[in-house]
Amino acid sequence: MSQITDQLQNARKAAGLSQEVLATQAGLSRMTVQRIESGQIDPRLSTLLEMARVLGLELMTVPAALRPQLEDFVRSGGRLLGQPAGAGAPPSIAETLAGGRGG
Repeated sequence: MSQITDQLQNARKAAGLSQEVLATQAGLSRMTVQRIESGQIDPRLSTLLEMARVLGLELMTVPAALRPQLEDFVRSGGRLLGQPAGAGAPPSIAETLAGGRGG
């Protein structure tokens, strides 16, 4: 659970939101957000989903065996291994799904 809450906390900080602002927008108390981020409580899934929504994130479950490959794929920007990078590269799968070459 701490990996999820750590990622939510990192996203909150990257967005420049205080615990108070996140809490208000998610319909929670600041104390609840503080306790979740510090690991003092195990939040309900609905609470995590609401926090993620406010942060523009979507939680998803992935089979543990596929997680390393999925993380590699995400880090590569949707490019397959061995696919060249740079201006002359073909569009990544992520760019194709988004409807353009990106930039």
